[in-house]
Order: sequence, then C-alpha cells, then structure tokens
Amino acid sequence: MQRGVLLDTGPLVAYFCPTDRFHEWAVSQFATFTAPVTTCEPVLAEACFLLARAGVSPTRILAKLAQGVFRIGLNVEKEAADIAALMQRYADLPMSLADACMVRLAEKHPGPLCTLDGDFRVYRRHGREALNLIVPDER
Repeated sequence: MQRGVLLDTGPLVAYFCPTDRFHEWAVSQFATFTAPVTTCEPVLAEACFLLARAGVSPTRILAKLAQGVFRIGLNVEKEAADIAALMQRYADLPMSLADACMVRLAEKHPGPLCTLDGDFRVYRRHGREALNLIVPDER
C-alpha cells in the first residue's frame, strides 16, 4: 500500500469516469493507495467540472471527501505567494493553478504524485528536484 500519495486531476477523473481511457489504470492505482490521499481544492474544482462535462455526477468526489478518502493538503490563501512564484517560473507551459498547487504540495509533502499530465515531468520541487511520479506506462 502506498501512503502519502498526492492526487492530481487526471487520475481522479479517470477513476470516476468509466469511459475514460485511463479508468482501469486509475482503479488499479487507487487500490494501492492508503487513505487519505492528499489533493487541493483547485484539483477538486477541475475534476468536478470535467466529470460533469462527461455526464458523471461530481458529487461522487465530494462524498469521498466527506468520507475522509481525500484530504485538502494546501491552503491556497496562505500559499498564494509561493503558488504565484511557481506559475511565473513555468509561465511558458503555462502552469495552471491546480498544477502549481500540486507542485507546492510536493514541496511540502514527500509522497509520490499521481498524475496523467506530462508537464509534471518538467516541474521541479524547490526549482531543482524532479517529482516522484505515479504515471501510466504508456504516457
């Protein structure tokens, strides 16, 4: 079982959306995670939007949050300056708010980051350390 996993939008959507091409991968990964899995509010907002667009009820994510399966590991207001600095550093990609929050979480927590987003191969903890990623083999 993997402890201290940080969860990005893509795997979260894939887990709840049976038509997503990474659904089976996400289900198998989630089975190895020890709850709670850490994420942030911008990731949850993105995931809820994408699930609703795919015809899947976003309330399923909120139910898991209420059950303690997910935990919010970052206060965006308190971390705003560091998040903004990350977004400026990676402005050429450009870096989304959710991505910046996940990198900031990775700077604060040592666990692996589960994502489908290739930009996380470019992002660095503290500007220099590669992130410990959980990604599908075919990515």
